[in-house]
Amino acid sequence: MDDLWSIATLLLQVWFSVMIGLIMIPAMFGLSLGVTSVYIQILVKILEWATLRIQRGHRDRPTLPVPSISRGEFALSDSFYFYRKGLESIVDDQVTQRFSSEELVSWNLLTRTNHNFHYISLRLTVIWGLGVIIRYCVLFPLRITLAIIGLSWLVIGTTLVGFLPNRRVKNWLSELVHLMCYRICARGLSATIQYHNKNNKPQKGGICVANHTSPIDIVILANDGCYAMVGQSHSGLMGVIQRSMVRSCPHVWFERSEMRDRHAVTSRLRAHVAAKSNLPILIFPEGTCINNTSVMMFKKGSFEIGGTIYPVAIKYDPRFGDAFWNSAKYNMVSYLLRMMTSWAIVVNVWYLPPMTRQEGEDATKFANRVKSAIAHQGGLLDMVAVANENLFSTSLPG
Repeated sequence: MDDLWSIATLLLQVWFSVMIGLIMIPAMFGLSLGVTSVYIQILVKILEWATLRIQRGHRDRPTLPVPSISRGEFALSDSFYFYRKGLESIVDDQVTQRFSSEELVSWNLLTRTNHNFHYISLRLTVIWGLGVIIRYCVLFPLRITLAIIGLSWLVIGTTLVGFLPNRRVKNWLSELVHLMCYRICARGLSATIQYHNKNNKPQKGGICVANHTSPIDIVILANDGCYAMVGQSHSGLMGVIQRSMVRSCPHVWFERSEMRDRHAVTSRLRAHVAAKSNLPILIFPEGTCINNTSVMMFKKGSFEIGGTIYPVAIKYDPRFGDAFWNSAKYNMVSYLLRMMTSWAIVVNVWYLPPMTRQEGEDATKFANRVKSAIAHQGGLLDMVAVANENLFSTSLPG
């Protein structure tokens, strides 16, 4: 029994030594040892091989034939095909598709979002089984440990910094603690993030607006800079985190009653922006998560505040994991479990040039202009523009 305890203790020591020395410390200082890059390259090769195996092993499966009434004969079953297609068109319209997982071109050995991906070969099944073991028995414990350490350090660090007087040193330490914690959490997701056009990064006293795919959008953006968060005050664990964060940094948390008062919300945000020493506010104007293929309507409230808008486009690579949070299907715990058992989070972030409201431009038009810029840069579909085009085409005579 003593030997077993000795072996377990040794394994734990090795586990934490590797985690702290090779992951946490480099992450805290924004460094990378290249392990994640090699891991992603290996994943790409495996997924490419799996795609070829799927294409090679694919067999034509019977599909529902299109009825033919060339001889003038008619049976009641002939209408079933058109009935089915009509229902599919109604249920699976363009807007509804944006609130379900993005369809994959090929199976990523992870999530079968396409029902065409069935059993292909024993070799492919073995690779999938090994992937399950690696993701749940190796990556998941590592990631959950890093997440706990990151969040714990966020609470402890921001609370301690909060006792310092409001001076430049406090602001510097606050930003350092936030950056370190978010970088540890990002490593906990095996996140590979490519930032483009860093010269356009949001500046203090500005408003950063971005498309919204997942709750981890905050971690992705805060991994490269500090932001003032905006949101509703919570109780429980989330409330503890919020109260500790606001001690060291002027985040903007609203009570539930205040969230319904649009004038009160706008006034507090405007006051924050007026202080040019404050961190840029991070806002997701869509107000809900969209499935990484499109952008929906931006609420105009964020564009009535005034000041400079810094648009940011976020685009995830769905091959390595589905970052979209379908809140109607998964609660937060289930969603985070899916994220921590995915292959990795690979994402591109584009900082767009700052934009200001033009003379004679109302908040709605300004919001649409910013939204179109984000959609264009991120390769996303602008659903409002598509709806307007469809409306225009249907209104044309003939």
